[in-house]
Amino acid sequence: MSVGKAARSLLKSFRGVLVCSEPVLKRSYAAVTEARSLLEHELDGIRAAGTWKAERIITSRQGPAIRVEGSRGSILNFCANNYLGLSSHPEVVQAGIDALKSHGAGLSSVRFICGTQDLHKHLEQKLSEFHEREDCILYASCFDANAGLFEVLLGPDDAVLSDELNHASIIDGIRLCRAKRLRYKHMDLSDLEVKLKEAQSSRMRLVVTDGVFSMDGDVAPLPGICDLAEQYGAMVFIDECHATGFLGTRGRGTDELLGVMDRVHIVNSTLGKALGGAAGGYTVGPKPLIDLLRQRSRPYLFSNALPPSVVGCATRAVELLLASNEIAQSMTTKTMRFRNKMAHAGFTIAGSAHPICPVMLGDARLASTMADDMLKLGIYVIGFSYPVVPKGKARIRVQISAAHTDEDIDRCVDAFIQTGRKHGVIS
Repeated sequence: MSVGKAARSLLKSFRGVLVCSEPVLKRSYAAVTEARSLLEHELDGIRAAGTWKAERIITSRQGPAIRVEGSRGSILNFCANNYLGLSSHPEVVQAGIDALKSHGAGLSSVRFICGTQDLHKHLEQKLSEFHEREDCILYASCFDANAGLFEVLLGPDDAVLSDELNHASIIDGIRLCRAKRLRYKHMDLSDLEVKLKEAQSSRMRLVVTDGVFSMDGDVAPLPGICDLAEQYGAMVFIDECHATGFLGTRGRGTDELLGVMDRVHIVNSTLGKALGGAAGGYTVGPKPLIDLLRQRSRPYLFSNALPPSVVGCATRAVELLLASNEIAQSMTTKTMRFRNKMAHAGFTIAGSAHPICPVMLGDARLASTMADDMLKLGIYVIGFSYPVVPKGKARIRVQISAAHTDEDIDRCVDAFIQTGRKHGVIS
């Protein structure tokens, strides 16, 4: 094939119909070839570092036991964010089916044009009630909720003070705003106070933290953060994706767990983990803020409305939690069963008392290899490595679900012991 023909073939996927001279085609072909080579080189580097993230194919619904392409029989799932087991709960699934039948597959539009249904308003009301806040706004994801908040709320005369280990979506959201940015050391109240003093000349100050940090399962010191915020005239924001539905006596989250629900001003969270596991995120807080987000938040204004089936599933999940705290309360005992047995076996488990249980290994290739060996033993876990976690902090992040039985947990621990001994992690 001539260069001209090869260029046309390759560039069709980039440019559609081509009307170019042969020299132009040759230059374009060379540019695309060079770009492809650079991309392949980058991918080879990821593979060589042992940080390649292969995607396993699940052939069943999400749950404590799943089926995985290439594996025989049922596999115990210990790495989903399905904290309460609601992603396949019969009532949640049926609510999604009912909404699909009554309200269609989707709105084909953004909310302010013709994309708001009564289902959306009903879910927003339920989430406001659940979090005991004035109002709520739905997004396509919590990533979008974080991307849409800070640019609207904060201007060049304001300051945002962010924990250095906050989620990537918070970091990206803060980058979009023009406020003065101050990063404080992870959960370090002394350093936060230094930064608050530095920000005193700003018009408005916002302290931003994950309620629970997803990689280590550690819980933000919210009482101390609220004390400092009140002392220095700041507002407090928390991302509750890994807390909503199961932390606190009623599952309201980190702010309920630590007794500061009336002192945290803005909460962002997700529908894609404990609350049905489908998709979607939201912001709850003061009504004037929510009203302003509806007017100016770009991810809200320029994204299609959440599909009715997703809204139906999430609404039923929230209703179940409003009616009873039984599911949420079952988490603590199961979490501590796993943590205590693993520690007794000699593993290092980060965090404390949270169903995120990171089994710390350090080496990326070791984490990936152990996860593959665990799958052979019927346990689905994933190795986490850079850039998801810092270099040298590779781990297998285990996540406990209310749907796991004690027997499931013991089987997972036994598989870890067998695999850990094989690779010299424990004796």
